[in-house]
Amino acid sequence: MPVKIELNKNAGNGFKPVKIYTRDIENEALTQLKKIAELPIIHSHIAAMPDVHLGIGATVGAVIPTLNAIIPAAVGVDIGCGMSAVRLSVKSSQLPDNLAAMRSAIERAVPVGLQAHKTVSIRESACKQMTAGVEWLFEKHPTVMKMLKQPNTLWTKQMGTLGSGNHFIEVCVDENKDVWIMLHTGSRGIGNAIGQYFIALAKKDMGKQFHNLPDKDLAYFTEGSEHFVDYVTAVNWAQEYARLNRNEIMGLVLRAIAPFLPRFQADRHALNCHHNYVSREHHFGADVIVTRKGAISAREGELGIIPGSMGAKSFIVRGKGNTDSFCSCAHGAGRKMSRTAARNAFTKEDLIAQTKGVECRKDKAVIDEIPAAYKDIDEVMQNQSDLIEVVHTLKQVLCIKG
Repeated sequence: MPVKIELNKNAGNGFKPVKIYTRDIENEALTQLKKIAELPIIHSHIAAMPDVHLGIGATVGAVIPTLNAIIPAAVGVDIGCGMSAVRLSVKSSQLPDNLAAMRSAIERAVPVGLQAHKTVSIRESACKQMTAGVEWLFEKHPTVMKMLKQPNTLWTKQMGTLGSGNHFIEVCVDENKDVWIMLHTGSRGIGNAIGQYFIALAKKDMGKQFHNLPDKDLAYFTEGSEHFVDYVTAVNWAQEYARLNRNEIMGLVLRAIAPFLPRFQADRHALNCHHNYVSREHHFGADVIVTRKGAISAREGELGIIPGSMGAKSFIVRGKGNTDSFCSCAHGAGRKMSRTAARNAFTKEDLIAQTKGVECRKDKAVIDEIPAAYKDIDEVMQNQSDLIEVVHTLKQVLCIKG
């Protein structure tokens, strides 16, 4: 059985158990999980995935089921962040010997970091279906619009953009030498604004109850409260925006790489899964709101994506529907070092050595994404053998970091 640690197993007094699928967890993350388990809205228990680590507001790698309530800080500010992957009808032998030009073509096609598309109309078709929702949001909660640098156009210009941090685009090769495109991103600036705004609003709305929270970042909306429906509506909008954003990026990447490859087809059964989101589900006899903060859904037979670091392997997996994990699994390798610690511990030469064989940036600006800053993906996968099975093992040959 992969549960390695169980907190609060016999604690009582309203403390719910925490089932952890690894022993590789820092004390600060354990403390954070215990505080979440004190909340009266938790149903049954909390599950912590093998890539669990300290987060802002709530622990990354936590699956949190709540009764008639939702915790905005547990959802976070990168609402709908997740993965997309598609297999091409191309073998690794058909890739160019030097992938630098292909990487440059992708970087020209997909704005990264803080960049955005220069015109609103470039992603018009994808944005059209999202317009009514964002107009409602801006009218009902104008502060969200004011938080954006270009309030009326930024969300459209950022459709089809990667963002920064650990967001990435990769060209990978699987065990059959098939080529895959894999990418990781979320809801960009608009999702961040929604997250920050409603986190602050939840703290304000809790009023006197706010001071009874084990952590002030765990403020929550209860069903029937003034802003519960608005927050759920905004989160669902941001999650859909994130999904469409990944679809748009995938299309841009496929067009960018076409000149470098023989004519190919992309598998029409592309994978697209959130790993930072909320969902209404039924578990342990109750209808609950499940927040997966750094975890993916792994219902029986469901396909998902688990990336490693930019120097390791990634996996296409099939869920086993494990009930104790709320049918969930890890969303990646998980950080074992903060970005600041990684920058202080490693050099550009270390980055070059650890990304050998991968066409990617190897400068000081991306040292915080060095593979050694992440947990061992093989150990993460071993610790969740009861949660998923591996369908494909992918190794990246090209990586673009946000």
